[in-house]
Amino acid sequence: MDFSDQKISVIGAARSGLAAAVVLKNLGAEPFLSEHGPESKYTEAKETLTKYDIRYEFGGHSDRVYDCRLMVTSPGVPADTEILTTAVSKNIKVISELELGFQLCGGKVLAVTGSNGKTTTTSLIGEIFSHSRLNSLVAGNIGNPFCAVARGIGIDDWAILEVSTFQLEWIDKFKPRVAVVLNITPDHLDRHGNMENYIALKLKIFSNQNGTDNAILNADDENLKAFDSISGKHEFSTAGEVDNGCFARDNTLYLCRKGNIQRVIDISEITIKGPHNLANACAAVACCAAAGIDIESINAGLKSFQGVEHRLEQVGLIGGVSFINDSKATNVDAVYWALQSVFSPVVLIAGGRDKDGDFSTLTELVREKVSNLVLIGEAADKIESVFKDVTRVIRADSLEGAVGIAYEKAGPDGVVLLSPACASFDMFDDFEHRGEAFKQAFNMLKEVSE
Repeated sequence: MDFSDQKISVIGAARSGLAAAVVLKNLGAEPFLSEHGPESKYTEAKETLTKYDIRYEFGGHSDRVYDCRLMVTSPGVPADTEILTTAVSKNIKVISELELGFQLCGGKVLAVTGSNGKTTTTSLIGEIFSHSRLNSLVAGNIGNPFCAVARGIGIDDWAILEVSTFQLEWIDKFKPRVAVVLNITPDHLDRHGNMENYIALKLKIFSNQNGTDNAILNADDENLKAFDSISGKHEFSTAGEVDNGCFARDNTLYLCRKGNIQRVIDISEITIKGPHNLANACAAVACCAAAGIDIESINAGLKSFQGVEHRLEQVGLIGGVSFINDSKATNVDAVYWALQSVFSPVVLIAGGRDKDGDFSTLTELVREKVSNLVLIGEAADKIESVFKDVTRVIRADSLEGAVGIAYEKAGPDGVVLLSPACASFDMFDDFEHRGEAFKQAFNMLKEVSE
């Protein structure tokens, strides 16, 4: 698209919106950024906007936002919010920052979505690409916003993107060469309303693909088994063989292409552990093979990848007690896999802003593995009501306080696990901020304990 001299409104002053405004300004457009939040919260954003001579407003959306033919929205803005529905009623085209990046990108796109495992799988794919001859860049919901780096991706290069449902709400022509849905479990129902809407948004990642593209699905996921009509379909499985894709059998990963089965790697050689990470590894293998990467490079990447920060991250030991940072576990299913991956007894720190999660699905696992449950944040009352008769429940006013309580309750060789099952926005900027606060609390506790 030619954006020269076009009036374009950008909704949201967080990372994606700010990046979109700057990119559009550099393309010769006339962006106007509108942010509902107070100006005091966006000091750095205001400095950037001033530097690039970009018009803006904070503290609410005025009618100035409708003086445009195109509106770019940040993922944090719900699709049914008044500013976007009014724009549509005025025949203003609304696109996401992800869509803007795609329209600026001259290379190939590999996109990863799912309820859990997106960051790990996206990062693992990036690691595998680094062992191949293909040039690639990891962006999207992880690292840099796509639009900020899209123009630097050449025709033979790959953009490896972590993609959320929020970003997929307003796509138009977004068409990944390779796309994968890792899994679908209840998440963000506070925003999407019900599972049907949530599943439809996840599958939207395939909506513009055709037979020349590659659509990869989890053959073990009940919510994905029915979608046989998707073109270019590949699968991955840890429970059985698949005709086209990657599967685990007899402690080995295999790749099947056109009936030809190849050994990829012994599962024991894969650095990241746990059943959920085995599924992530299978997905990554299927994606990378579809992108044309050879088995040797895939094998090397699986061996060298060390995992991602804030996802079952081993922080350290104090007096024999292991501290694990799983701040990225923002939904119930992520906590399920976290508890499956650690030894009991566990002191679990949970809570935050509820996303309409069904915490009761964790009841038996909490009964089996969690000796103490330390709760923080807005969802503490709801979580306590579920688990008060299942395990010992303790309330804390802060994450630092929760870490101290958890250490006191952890027995010899115990585990303190931060795996919140909730969003972080009641107390922190994002899950990274929460994870860093957990690690800071660990370091302070370690200083006074030694």
